[in-house]
Amino acid sequence: MLDHFGILAPIYDCLISPPDVTRLRDLLRLPAAGRLLDAGGGTGRVSSQLHGLIGEIVISDLSDKMLGKARAKDELHPVQGHTERLPFPDASFDRVLVVDALHHFCDQREAIAELLRVLKPGGRLVIEEPNLNRWAVKVVALMEKLALMRSRFYSPQSIRDMVAAHGLSPRIEADGSIAAWVVVDK
Repeated sequence: MLDHFGILAPIYDCLISPPDVTRLRDLLRLPAAGRLLDAGGGTGRVSSQLHGLIGEIVISDLSDKMLGKARAKDELHPVQGHTERLPFPDASFDRVLVVDALHHFCDQREAIAELLRVLKPGGRLVIEEPNLNRWAVKVVALMEKLALMRSRFYSPQSIRDMVAAHGLSPRIEADGSIAAWVVVDK
């Protein structure tokens, strides 16, 4: 199988700009004490922007080459692995963040279960994903399929329902951009 992210790792931060940090800070309720997990965080392009707003930032990603870029950023703690089988004890993180990565996970339902498992009671999970209700995102989904990526895009409502299946009450935030956010407090 083609290693898309290994190929993109050297130039990823130049190709993909970080999301609106002010919005993420507000959604994550930062600054805060404790630990943040950036699941599928790759090079750290997002969570490195949150440095100083939370005690510790851990990046989990499957791509060693993407994590190599994260390792060069001193404030981040990269860990390689599948999000569906996170190598952390229950209730390890005060905040969990997934930005533009859920559709790349092998099994989104299992990944959400794991993200909630490692989230502390009273913690917050924020998932930012391209909004499949937008036509531009449908085009991107098609392009990723043609590039032989195994992406599985879901609508914000479907992601909300996957989280709600765990007895929680997530909400969707959308602002007309191509992104949508699913936010839940545990």
